[in-house]
Amino acid sequence: MAVRIRLTRVGAHKQPSYRVVVADKRNARDGRSLETLGHYNPRSEPTEFVVDADRAKAWLDKGAQPSDTVARLFRQAGILPADK
Repeated sequence: MAVRIRLTRVGAHKQPSYRVVVADKRNARDGRSLETLGHYNPRSEPTEFVVDADRAKAWLDKGAQPSDTVARLFRQAGILPADK
């Protein structure tokens, strides 16, 4: 099973917020997930990003691949090393 760490959209119309979830990459964006790791709200000032770093690292060690956006957020949070 190919596992991805990605964002799932929640919230009202034109007011998105997102959950950081671990899901099979073949599932739909808002489909079934294996685990919820945290949440991300880009509309708040400052931007709110809360994630369980220990669980995220555990999933990354098991081979889960983060999406591009989640990888960027993980780098900002210090979960992934910064690119050079």
